[in-house]
Amino acid sequence: MYAVIKTGGKQYKVEEGDTIRVEKLSAEKGDTITFGEILLIGGEEYLVGSPTVDGAQVSAQVVRQFRDKKIIVFKMKRRKRYHRKHGHRQDLTEVRITSIAKGKEA
Repeated sequence: MYAVIKTGGKQYKVEEGDTIRVEKLSAEKGDTITFGEILLIGGEEYLVGSPTVDGAQVSAQVVRQFRDKKIIVFKMKRRKRYHRKHGHRQDLTEVRITSIAKGKEA
């Protein structure tokens, strides 16, 4: 069974046991969190939400909090002597999916 969850403005397809990296969540290492915005549950039968599946939850355990590698943002306008260089490191949370619970049928 798999589910499509929404967190941090992005959508992720997850299965039990998967480890995913999402935008920073306010939780400590080892905490259990639940995602409530479940857009779809698939497997033998599909539950499609409108926009979310009622009562469905995905539980996950926080593995670690970390910062991603640095990316360089470079802006330039040719022939105008304009250029800007800026670096960015995103704060991320790595979570391991522990369970997917179906809700009532939509």
